[in-house]
Amino acid sequence: MILVPVTYKGGIFRHDEIIDLIEDLGGYIIQKHMIAQEVVLQALVPKDDIELIRRVGKPITGDITPSPLVGTEIAVVTPSLEIHHLPHASCDVAEYIRRFGAKTNMVGLARGFGKRISQMNDEERDVINEHDCAVYLLGDFETCIEYKLPALRRGIQVPIVLCGGPSTEALKSLIDPPVDGYVGGIGRFMHRTKESEEIAKLDEVVEEVTRVLDRKREILAKDPLSISPARLMDVISEKIDEIQDVLSPTPITVQMAGLRVKLPYDTFSSRIRATEVDDGITIGELADVLPSRMRDYILLRIKPFSETNQVI
Repeated sequence: MILVPVTYKGGIFRHDEIIDLIEDLGGYIIQKHMIAQEVVLQALVPKDDIELIRRVGKPITGDITPSPLVGTEIAVVTPSLEIHHLPHASCDVAEYIRRFGAKTNMVGLARGFGKRISQMNDEERDVINEHDCAVYLLGDFETCIEYKLPALRRGIQVPIVLCGGPSTEALKSLIDPPVDGYVGGIGRFMHRTKESEEIAKLDEVVEEVTRVLDRKREILAKDPLSISPARLMDVISEKIDEIQDVLSPTPITVQMAGLRVKLPYDTFSSRIRATEVDDGITIGELADVLPSRMRDYILLRIKPFSETNQVI
């Protein structure tokens, strides 16, 4: 069964029927938003059953659309939190990617500005590496990007999508060794993205991130995970009651090869390791339970089949 990422939007009335249908078909609800009289469900559903869900949702004003980034967590990296780096381009990119299902986190570097002093510390590097992908927004000037990127990419193990003011072709010629993706023509600007050509640039960012993550999915498929991150999320939600008291919109953030659980590591890591998934198999056997560098959260890295010799 192939699960594909989608977003369902519809009225609150009878939306529980859609949730039950998705779960009965073997799908997973990744995130649920209640906005006034509308419900938004980000989900993984069986590919062959999308039309069935669409037919059931139509009488209750529901619609289902593809959302290629559901189940991913992306870092949007900007050289600093100062006015000339952060406010508009970075926030607009992060918000727009979120519309397609991704969970995005802004990472403003403490010393990322200035060619002479540009650098990244260990904590920033570790936080970025906890994501599925990193989108770098590095401004308008070719010489600045060429000089600073080597320091800002050092030690980064996740795919990098580079955005900047120069054209895509110029960015590709500047960077050696190359990064995983490029989007040119999106540098620093001091206004919100409203014009059609600006929105088109944000669409290019989404397309490039989707292409890069699809390639990562192909690599993961060659040695499949021991358990689906979405299923592991359901197990933790059912058996760790305290997760229901977390006020974050995403108490458990689903990634391509793991989870971020927003509970204190020292208090809950041993319980999570010992939690049974199926027939005596525990989470600790299927995943590495690690302390996150983001606050005091728990990071789960699911082991591949080649390490565990089992797929649950």
